[in-house]
Amino acid sequence: MPPPDELLEKPMTMIIDTHPHVISSDTLRYPRAPIGGHQSGWSRDRPVSAEAMIAAMAEAGVTKSVLVQASTCYGHDNSCLADSVATHPERFSGVFSADILAPDACDTLAFWMKKGLTGVRLFTTGSTMPGQAELPVDPRSFPAWKFAGEHRLPVCLQMTAKAIPQLAGILDRFPELVVILDHCARPQLDDGPPYNAAAPLWSLAPYRNVYLKLTQRVFHASGSGKATPESFFGRLVGEFGPQRLAWGSNYPASEGSLRDLLQLAENTLVSLPSGDREWIFSRTAQIVYPALKD
Repeated sequence: MPPPDELLEKPMTMIIDTHPHVISSDTLRYPRAPIGGHQSGWSRDRPVSAEAMIAAMAEAGVTKSVLVQASTCYGHDNSCLADSVATHPERFSGVFSADILAPDACDTLAFWMKKGLTGVRLFTTGSTMPGQAELPVDPRSFPAWKFAGEHRLPVCLQMTAKAIPQLAGILDRFPELVVILDHCARPQLDDGPPYNAAAPLWSLAPYRNVYLKLTQRVFHASGSGKATPESFFGRLVGEFGPQRLAWGSNYPASEGSLRDLLQLAENTLVSLPSGDREWIFSRTAQIVYPALKD
């Protein structure tokens, strides 16, 4: 048995990225149809194909990635995403986008699941949709929420903290639902410890099926104002546990190389115990997306 100090220095055996995006240069096969009506600047100016993503992963030391639908480029047309996953199933899983208010929403969810995709994304705010749109919480959405819970289809939410009360209502109605929040739902952190401005985020801690993505946006926010990475991530791990936190690069939407974005994450989380970091950089992703264990 290695001594404790050697265990602490043991390198992680796998790194999983839960939030990169792929964009094809083939606009005839994969036409642009962005949510919000106009394409995001990042998807236009610095697109990364599936092949380029694999090269970036190799350079950075990322083993597998959960590709997330580029909603501000393709909207609900998940063809590029599905084809990327089908071509490289040993490296990719995928989270598709869908309109869960549509009358055929459950059929749509089933269709993309049969294509090998393992999560669904609801996009309610972002670079082409400033502010916070309403979460789909009216009765027309209930069959899709129920379907996702019953089929253990994780729901990835791009939202702000303003929508957390709505989300809590959905979670109360559908307790089997698994939800993972992009960018930790963008909490306000600059007030520093005890982070009272992030009260909506802390209110989700009792919901055991809520997971959080740690991305560049969160890492930068953790050093703003009176916040420090040590105090914020210390409390975040204390409230949610490392088993509900997962790293996501947001590459290439976030500027910089994949290797740089991973380095930012590793540097920001260096104060956490190695066991916690193991969860954040790989094991939590395998809990949310079991296909990654294959």
